[in-house]
Amino acid sequence: MAKGTKKGKLGENVIAVNRKARHDFTIEETFEAGVALEGWEVKALRAGRAQIQEAYVLIHHGEAFLLGGLITPLPTASTHVVADPQRTRKLLLHKDELKKLIGATEQKGYTVVPLQLHWKRGKAKLDIGLAKGKKKHDKRADIKERDWERERARLLKEKNR
Repeated sequence: MAKGTKKGKLGENVIAVNRKARHDFTIEETFEAGVALEGWEVKALRAGRAQIQEAYVLIHHGEAFLLGGLITPLPTASTHVVADPQRTRKLLLHKDELKKLIGATEQKGYTVVPLQLHWKRGKAKLDIGLAKGKKKHDKRADIKERDWERERARLLKEKNR
């Protein structure tokens, strides 16, 4: 790799973010999983044509799968391949990570949600989070805390002038 061609910003590697997940769930722990993709899906991801807002992770027979993730095929996709934008995609995790997720999801109230789809060393990776659902009052407390942080920053900025 030539000097200067390395991407400097982390944001350039992000493909899709599930912002709703952090609002609706308390994330206990995060894992990075590889995603088993087909060729047309990789091309579509490079063009940024992915959505994971409505997606969820299902653990079935000791394997993890991404359901509901939308990867829209490019119009120039091959004609002999039938592109299914919402097909079930296998997530690639280590056995100990899978065991941890299986044990936690069997407990009441825990689920696994996709957080962010990004590139890492030329491979598509999905950050998934072990999460517990938030109640309405928890969401209100988070909003109140975020508003207070903004107000505090505003006050400190005015004070330092």
